[in-house]
Amino acid sequence: MVSMLGKRHAALLLAPASLLLCVFFLYPLCVVAWKSVYSGGYTLASYASLFEGPLFAKVLANTLKVSFIATLLSTLGGYCLAVHIARQNGARRLIYLTLVMVPLWTSVLVKSFSLTVLLGDQGLLNRAIVSLFGEQARIQMLFNGTGVIIGMINYLLPFTVFPILASLLAVDPLLARAARLMGAGPIRIFLRITLPLSMPGVMAATLMAMTLSLGMFVTPALLGGRQDMMMANLVDLYTRQILDWEGASAIAMILLALSGAFILLLLKTQGGAPGQKEPTA
Repeated sequence: MVSMLGKRHAALLLAPASLLLCVFFLYPLCVVAWKSVYSGGYTLASYASLFEGPLFAKVLANTLKVSFIATLLSTLGGYCLAVHIARQNGARRLIYLTLVMVPLWTSVLVKSFSLTVLLGDQGLLNRAIVSLFGEQARIQMLFNGTGVIIGMINYLLPFTVFPILASLLAVDPLLARAARLMGAGPIRIFLRITLPLSMPGVMAATLMAMTLSLGMFVTPALLGGRQDMMMANLVDLYTRQILDWEGASAIAMILLALSGAFILLLLKTQGGAPGQKEPTA
């Protein structure tokens, strides 16, 4: 009886969120999926037309390349920051956590626009480079892939720090102390204890960064050039300029499939769910 009441109580608590999910996610997703295969009749012409020209293949390759680089650099940077924060105590750790969270309080549009001021030819960064190394050292960091990757890392970094930090804080410090007493050096301790035990956080950070990267729209639009279009920007092009809603729906479904395939591949690489593998001695 108690178990039945508990299940009913849980169902009531989940009902509002489930309703919102169905109305604002599942229903639109079904509409997009249906639109991608129906145009006066069921057909895969929308998908076939994407691969007939070079535009989609080029945008797809650029999306995968930029997303991979941004995810890799964000995860590496997030790991370094998380290790440093995990070693702090009390108020100092709180200060670092606040600094990491500050970018989350700002719109991605505002952050991307501010980077146009920072990374421009007359921006703060280029002025510093020119003052140190001369005019010939000026770097073009706007309206190209470099600007897009910098902007994406700026956006993704907080999303990689917190999962990794949670895993690092869960590691028992006595393990490292015992390893030191047995003669292990810092590198061996990191490779055999810290890194394996923090892999669930690294996995979560990688999944989050990659899925966010694949669907990035504002940052490539503001910081990239015409050659740096990504899949989300291509959807915008199809809906607002080409006015091909079936093609846009097909692109959206391919993007969703890519995200799902990446998640499944990463989980399979880890042997199932994150955290299943145990570090070896």
